[in-house]
Amino acid sequence: MKVLISDKLSPAAVEIFRARGIQADVKTGLSPADLRAIIGEYDGLAIRSATKATKELLDAAPNLKVVGRAGIGVDNVDVKSATARGVVVMNTPYGNAITTAEHAIAMIFALARQIPEATVSTKAGKWEKNRFMGVELFAKTLGLIGCGNIGSIVADRAQGLKMRVIAYDPYLTEQRALDLGVEKVDLDELLTRADIITLHTPLTETTKNILSREALAKTKKGVRIVNCARGGLIDEAALADAIRSGHVAGAALDVFETEPATQSPLFALENVVCTPHLGAATAEAQENVALQVAEQMSDFLLTGAVSNAINMPSVSAEDAPRLKPYMELCRLLGAFAGQLTSAKEGVIRAVTIEYEGAAAQVNHKPLNAAALAGLLSPLMAGANMVNAPVLARERGIDVAETVHDRPSEYLTLVRVTVSTDQQTRSVAGTLFAGSRPRIVEIKGIKVEADFGRHMLYVTNQDKPGFIGRFGATLAGAGINIATFHLGRAEQGGDAICLVSVDEPVTDDVLAMVRTLPLVVQATPLNF
Repeated sequence: MKVLISDKLSPAAVEIFRARGIQADVKTGLSPADLRAIIGEYDGLAIRSATKATKELLDAAPNLKVVGRAGIGVDNVDVKSATARGVVVMNTPYGNAITTAEHAIAMIFALARQIPEATVSTKAGKWEKNRFMGVELFAKTLGLIGCGNIGSIVADRAQGLKMRVIAYDPYLTEQRALDLGVEKVDLDELLTRADIITLHTPLTETTKNILSREALAKTKKGVRIVNCARGGLIDEAALADAIRSGHVAGAALDVFETEPATQSPLFALENVVCTPHLGAATAEAQENVALQVAEQMSDFLLTGAVSNAINMPSVSAEDAPRLKPYMELCRLLGAFAGQLTSAKEGVIRAVTIEYEGAAAQVNHKPLNAAALAGLLSPLMAGANMVNAPVLARERGIDVAETVHDRPSEYLTLVRVTVSTDQQTRSVAGTLFAGSRPRIVEIKGIKVEADFGRHMLYVTNQDKPGFIGRFGATLAGAGINIATFHLGRAEQGGDAICLVSVDEPVTDDVLAMVRTLPLVVQATPLNF
C-alpha cells in the first residue's frame, strides 16, 4: 500500500503510516500537472487545504481508494467525482473542533469589545477610552446556525458566559437540544431574536448565502455576526451594506467567499474583525488532525474500517472484523441476484434487504451498501460500496431495509429481494461456522450451497432424467463438477439446480444445457 502526502502534515502522521507497513511519500507543493503525473501509483492521498482533489486528478488515479482531508471542510475535494469512482473521502471533524470553537468565541469577544480597533488606536499613541464603548455578553442571546460538533462546543462555552443560546439546525433533534441546553428554533425566529449570530454549518446548495440580503434585513437592529465556518454562507456585499447603514453593529469573519481574500467590501469598515482562516490554526489542532487522518486512512487500507467518511457509511475499527463476513455475504447475495437479472426483464424497480437473527443486531448501513454493490456490479461497471447507493438512487431504485425481531431458522440470515418490471426474485444466505457465506434459499426454495468461483444456475421441471442428461452434458464438454445442489418447491413442480464447476461455463456449453429437455433456463454465475 502506498500513500501520497501532498500537503504539509506533522511528521508523526508519516510515522503512523510507516509503522503500520504503509509506504508514505511526502511531496508537497506540486503543481496540478505534476500531481496528476504521479497519483496513479498511490492507494491513498492525504491532504490539507492546498491540494485540490479535482475530477481531473481523480481520473488520473486508477488505484486510488481513499482521500483523507486533515481538517473538516472538503471544499477542495470533488466528492461527487470521488464517489462516482468509488473513492472514499474522509475528513477529521473532531481534531480541530475545540480550536475552531475557541476561535469563534475569541471573535465574539473581539467584536463585542472592539479589541482590534482599540489595539491599533492605542499603539498609534492615542488614548480613546470613550470611543470604544463595548457590550457585555452576559444575558445576551447567541444564535447558532448549525449545532453540530463545533456549534455544540460554542454553545457550551457561551453558556459558561451566561448567554442564552438558541439554535437553528434541521438535523438537531429535540432531545439533543435538551441535552445541550439550547433552544431549537427556526431560522426566521433566530434572525429576529439573536443579539449575536455565529455560523457553524458546511457550505452546501442549501446553506449558500444563508445570510442573504433578505435574511439580514430580518435580523435584530444592532446584531453582531460571526463566521468561522465557510466562506459563501454570507452575502458579503449585503453584509457590508447592512453595517454601513447601522442595522448590523459589526461582524467578525475568519472565512471568505474567495480565499485568499485580498480585497473585500468589508475590509474598509472599522467595526469588522478579519482573520485569514485561522479557525484550526493551533499547534494542538494541526497535530490532532494529522494523526487522526493517518490513523483513519491506515485503518481503511489495512482493515476496511471507515471513519468520518463523507460518502460512505462508517465502519469502526472494532466493528470491521466482525462486519467483514456479513458484508461479504451481502455482496455475494447481491451479485447472485444481479447476475440472474437479465435485460429482458426490464429495469430494477426495488430492492429489499432483510435481516434476521444475529444479522439483525449489527450495523446495517455498510451491509446495505455491500448488497447494492454486488447487485449492480454485473450491470454497471465500476459499482462498489462507495458509489452503489448513489447509482441506485440516480436510477430510481427503491431500496428498503427490513429488520425482523423474530426467531430465525438460522443463527443469522440475510435475504435480498429484487423486483423488476416482470418479476420478483429473492436469494437468502447465512454464515456457516460464523464466517463462511452460504446460500440457503433461492426464490423461496431451500438450497444449501457454498458460493463457488464459477457456478451454473439452472431452473428445470422436477421430472426424472434431468440430472443424468445435465451431468453427461457437462462431462462431455470436459467440465468438472465441484459441488452439486438441488432444491424444489414441490414434487413435480419447479426445481433448481446449482452447481460449482472448476472453470467458467462457455457460451457453447451453456447453449447445450439450455436445449436439454426439462430445462427452463440456465445462467452462468461468477463470484
